[in-house]
Amino acid sequence: MEGFLQALKAYQSFNPSGWVGIYRLLPMWVGGVVALVGLVLLLAGGGKLFRAVAGPVGAVLGLVWTGAVTQRLGLGDLDPRLPTLVAAALMALGFLFPPAVTFVGVGVPLGLVAGQIAGPADFLLGFGPGFIVGGLVGAFLHRQVSGIVASVVGAWLLVIGALAALHQFGGVVEAVASRPWGVIIAALLFALAGSVYQLAVRPSPEESDQQKAEKQRLKQRLAEQQALEKRWGVK
Repeated sequence: MEGFLQALKAYQSFNPSGWVGIYRLLPMWVGGVVALVGLVLLLAGGGKLFRAVAGPVGAVLGLVWTGAVTQRLGLGDLDPRLPTLVAAALMALGFLFPPAVTFVGVGVPLGLVAGQIAGPADFLLGFGPGFIVGGLVGAFLHRQVSGIVASVVGAWLLVIGALAALHQFGGVVEAVASRPWGVIIAALLFALAGSVYQLAVRPSPEESDQQKAEKQRLKQRLAEQQALEKRWGVK
């Protein structure tokens, strides 16, 4: 478990080989489960299932962005446990209220860009409005953002899970993993296909609820009609 947690630290920096190499720590059966979960998220993770995605995504955002924001604000001497605490808070918030994660996930990068444009002296003046505006856009476009995020997460889990599940073909898997950019590009293509499917083909949660309600009303009308016909037939 400790080795797995250490491997996850590769995602805190630009380390494509480390990102892909995490599959080596997963047993074959776990790889199969991970790939199956990834496929589900790839096809349907942007709907009600996004609540299950928002928690872990919030934790990752907390680990990745806390250090970047505090450094830009000149707060580098804070408690080193702060990223972990922020990650735990964002994970809980993601499970309870998923739009909050899209708010943070879109707001922080745009805030950092705006702060960088404003310059080191006026970083906060640029970061604040950029964070708020970006966050509001992310929350307003929650369905679209959640579909894309779920597709990206699902595509990566599918690829990593497939590599782990195919351990028995060691030579082939190692050859593929030795080219991390090829794995990343494959995951991006899966993510693109999943995003298009979820946003353009799959009904939204509201549309799905309306379809279910319409089917229920139709079923009730048919039952009432059959009961009426049966009553008149008996007479």
